[in-house]
Amino acid sequence: MKLHSQFLKLHSHHGGPAEIPVTLDELAHTLGCTHRNALHIINKMAGLAWITWTPSRGRGKRSKLTFLADAEEIALESVKQAISSRDFGSAIEGIRGHARSSSLQNTLEGWLLAYFGHHSEIRSNKQIDTLRLPVNQKLHTFDPLYMNLLAESFVSSHVFDGLVGRSSERGIVPGLAHAWDVDGSRTGWTFHLRKEVLFHHGKVLSAEDVVYSLQRLIQTSQRTLYSSIFKEITGVEALNSTTVRIVLRKPNELFLPFLCTSRAAIVPRDMESGPESAFGRRPVGTGPFKLVEISEELCVLEVFPYYYQGRAHLDRVEILHVPFGIEQAQPDTASAFHVIPNPSTADASSWSRIHSESYVRKFVTCNTKKNGPLSDPLLRADILSCLSEAAPPIDPGTPEMLPGPLQIATIPQYLGDAEYIASRLIRHGYACSVLSVSPEEFKGPVRLQSDLIVFSLLRDQDEELRLFDLYQTLAQHVEPGIRAGIEGMLNLIAGQPDPGARGEGFKRIEDKLTRDHQLHILYEKPVQTAYLPSVRGVTFNSQGWVDLRHLWFPRV
Repeated sequence: MKLHSQFLKLHSHHGGPAEIPVTLDELAHTLGCTHRNALHIINKMAGLAWITWTPSRGRGKRSKLTFLADAEEIALESVKQAISSRDFGSAIEGIRGHARSSSLQNTLEGWLLAYFGHHSEIRSNKQIDTLRLPVNQKLHTFDPLYMNLLAESFVSSHVFDGLVGRSSERGIVPGLAHAWDVDGSRTGWTFHLRKEVLFHHGKVLSAEDVVYSLQRLIQTSQRTLYSSIFKEITGVEALNSTTVRIVLRKPNELFLPFLCTSRAAIVPRDMESGPESAFGRRPVGTGPFKLVEISEELCVLEVFPYYYQGRAHLDRVEILHVPFGIEQAQPDTASAFHVIPNPSTADASSWSRIHSESYVRKFVTCNTKKNGPLSDPLLRADILSCLSEAAPPIDPGTPEMLPGPLQIATIPQYLGDAEYIASRLIRHGYACSVLSVSPEEFKGPVRLQSDLIVFSLLRDQDEELRLFDLYQTLAQHVEPGIRAGIEGMLNLIAGQPDPGARGEGFKRIEDKLTRDHQLHILYEKPVQTAYLPSVRGVTFNSQGWVDLRHLWFPRV
């Protein structure tokens, strides 16, 4: 692959349809090597019939170089070799570096995407089923305490378990706890653990692991999703090896749903013997799959055959970070994806679609806590009205008293939405700048220093928790009077046992923020999955991701 890159470098600097006069000095400079190494490289390329090289002797005389091989063919061969040797970093860099046209870019990406889908092989007389999936979010950590991205949560949900889980048909269901009780005050919760549940490293789960996991959450200084829920825990105690009692400061009807989330996953207490950062890259849980390999581009899961809820059908799952748009392969090829989250297109005659009952909502909020133009409700109303497709742009000949540049803050995943907002506002005469920061930075002061903030809400089975956390965050951006009203309503919601009444409370907060021009919903779209009929057992977890434990492929 190195020789391919060297050829492409030479072609980029010296390529052309005809014979090229060039000195060895110039070639060595292009390749960044010595005369001797440059000559060695040239001879290797000539031996492969990629070039012809006619040397000329004598000072100042120029040799003759002719390119025989097509640069696009060499680029394609380089990417194919990288993929076959599982050097995905080189493959992706090759796609970025070698593509000189959109058609070549598509061809190179197609070769990488052909790697995905279901693959089966026989090892020691056993059929090994592997599913290869692309994700466009880079995977940093799978430690439940530090995860920020949905893709990380997706992997974590297959490596770890919680005390309880969710079922779309049955609601909250047993997990590591087979039963639980709550006292009359609804502040004391007792969980009864299953016996002989194994962690991936062979240790048996005990109540002490649950105590350690929850105390780790309570004591963290991290700005963590759902922290307002678990910070209400005042005590965690192991009554015996299979019984845990948790005490809350006050009743909170969102506590049990919180325990279903990947944030509340149970980790082994002996992880404290090593650095937490190492655990995030080498996690140990009780889930249906164990992580066996992790790199910048690739995460590999293998089935955990002793899983307490039954062995998964797949043997291996490879999850590859692909930093460009993911389009599905054609269903009549051998390399069809088989399972595609959020497909952009699908041939209805060949692909089945299933709705996960999850939606993604994108919206923008106004920071009125900042001393700036958005403290004016009339100006806020005008700014947010500009985001409507029906709003006509201003007449450039009409003088407008507009504020200075508005800063729009977001994270890289929502950068496209933020840039769309900026373009709409610019059309209406507002100067804008977009600031995109990491999810961790986004939790800090960046939001309070900006004028407009772009958020996303996943409306899934954890929607109540997400709304609660969202409105607590939005309360930090608004004037004190509105903030007090939001926080008061959230306290009522947390203590409300009726799900319908909780839903009405959230709707009242949304309506209030919308009327006051604090909140504008950009759009909402369903989360869907397209899959080939050969895929069986397609179900979803609480976040709308395909549950890998139930997927299987019939033998052919």
